[in-house]
Amino acid sequence: MRSGRYRPFAGPLSIVVACLLPTLFFLGPLNNSRVAAQEDAVEAPAAADAPANKGGGTAPKRESYLRWAMKSLGIGYSLTFLALSFVLVALIVMNVIAVQRNNVCPLHLVEGFEAHLNERRFQEAYELAKTDESFLGQVLSAGLAKLNVGYSQAIEAMQEVGEEETMKLDHRLSYIQLIGTISPMIGLLGTVQGMIDSFTTIASSAATPKPSELAGGISTALVTTLVGLFIAIPAIAAFSILRNRVARLVLEVGILSEGLMSRFEPSSKART
Repeated sequence: MRSGRYRPFAGPLSIVVACLLPTLFFLGPLNNSRVAAQEDAVEAPAAADAPANKGGGTAPKRESYLRWAMKSLGIGYSLTFLALSFVLVALIVMNVIAVQRNNVCPLHLVEGFEAHLNERRFQEAYELAKTDESFLGQVLSAGLAKLNVGYSQAIEAMQEVGEEETMKLDHRLSYIQLIGTISPMIGLLGTVQGMIDSFTTIASSAATPKPSELAGGISTALVTTLVGLFIAIPAIAAFSILRNRVARLVLEVGILSEGLMSRFEPSSKART
């Protein structure tokens, strides 16, 4: 194996870890302060508007859904989901660019390589494939470099490089799958934490608690689950679509490379 050529795609993973660790560490304290602030915000308008409503005043202005959702998430979950969203969008864009046909098996490379072979300019064909950074270029250059040893060794080198390049594409896609997996888990964490907050309020109250006292924990439970699924669903869909495209392009690279290198097969030379 030519391990020196392989460089793991660790950038997105480090971004995810760097964004998740600080936010998850502060989830507990931030959520407790958020619940206390939300309870005060619910009680204060009720006390302030009681005289006005008694005298025929106007009803208090209703809070927008977005503002309510942000309060339900709190700072910790908001930063976590925001980081996951930005990383997911960046990964999708990077993978869409990486699996473009011109970046995997460009047509100009196939035509130029075949033209050099037809004119028996093998050194030019090798230089053309070596300077091309596409999947197909790396495979063809590896095969031509081993032709002096033997045709079977050249095919093995092509297969080795093909597996290496396929692994790079799969690793890029795996981070999208990772986000699609952990987003619902973070939402489930918020669900459990919100229900614990609500049941703690019930257990610590001497009388039957008011619905407004339980709303903070319940809203956290529901909104975190909603946002987690909102991130996970497009992540899983994008992963499936891009994985199928990678499989199709890898198969196409294998067919093209074997077809171009087949003229160096000893049996074909004997027939010609």
